[in-house]
Amino acid sequence: MQEVPFHFNASKNLEILSKTAFLTTHYGDKTNVMVTAWGALGVMWKLPVFVAMVRQSRYSYSLIEKTREFTVTFPYTDMSKTAEICGRLSGKNIDKMSLAGLTTRPAHKILTPVLDVSGMHLECSVIYARPMSADKLDSAIQELWYDRQRNDYHVFFVSQILDSYIIP
Repeated sequence: MQEVPFHFNASKNLEILSKTAFLTTHYGDKTNVMVTAWGALGVMWKLPVFVAMVRQSRYSYSLIEKTREFTVTFPYTDMSKTAEICGRLSGKNIDKMSLAGLTTRPAHKILTPVLDVSGMHLECSVIYARPMSADKLDSAIQELWYDRQRNDYHVFFVSQILDSYIIP
């Protein structure tokens, strides 16, 4: 494992994010993983942050609400088959981790583990959350992403990146 700054490989990681990254949540004895292709990496309030967008209807949303933390994995190997499983099934009633053949390893600074895969990992603690508001949303984006799923808007979880590292 190699400790790196949060913005290390930023171009590569944002390219991966635009296709498929993984967001892992954990509460009690339940670990869940979801696919995320929307997010932002940057600086707010002089803190390194990752902004995750999670729909309120998702099981991961309820886990983040309980723990106020999650991890993000930018995989450096092809995980398209894993992404298919984790992206189409809900972890509420099934163990997506087992079904996808995923294992985890302990995080350094939070209770939520990281995926035990090659790539860059972020340990994140939520410092601000804000639900989207339909009246503030551009109509073209509304039509493209939300008209089919009315009132299932994302919540923006602005999280401080507490640790960042690469697992080879």
